[in-house]
Amino acid sequence: MGIMNLGTGIRNILATLWIGGIWVIGLIVAPTLFRSLDTAVAGMVAGRLFSAIGWVGIVAGAYLLIYWIWVDGLSAFRTGRLWLVIGMLACTLINQFALFPLIAAVKTGVSSAATGVFGGGLAQWHTISSLIYLVQALFGLAYVWQGDSR
Repeated sequence: MGIMNLGTGIRNILATLWIGGIWVIGLIVAPTLFRSLDTAVAGMVAGRLFSAIGWVGIVAGAYLLIYWIWVDGLSAFRTGRLWLVIGMLACTLINQFALFPLIAAVKTGVSSAATGVFGGGLAQWHTISSLIYLVQALFGLAYVWQGDSR
């Protein structure tokens, strides 16, 4: 097995974990948690799962970004595939480092500035985060749909 085959295998595994995880957690696990558990407990568990898939996304997104630039050079920026990875990674980073901490702060009542300056509260920030997650999931679907086409 050559280094390129190894790189391709890692690419496929990481893309599967990331994109599959986004869809499984968002469509199956989180709704099941909220139907089965107390809302506070379900929210805590779902939050940890979304955070965990966020870290998977950071690792996978960084690898995929490097992989496609390594394979295609700067011409990778002319492909939809690379822009889908960039979009997914941007969604992950926004949720992971901006919105998830803000939601946690609003939940505990620590950040009155977050509600005062930007308006809304937990429901608004949760909706924004969910919409970003949906966009990320759709980018992932498009990435998988196009396959390995060049």
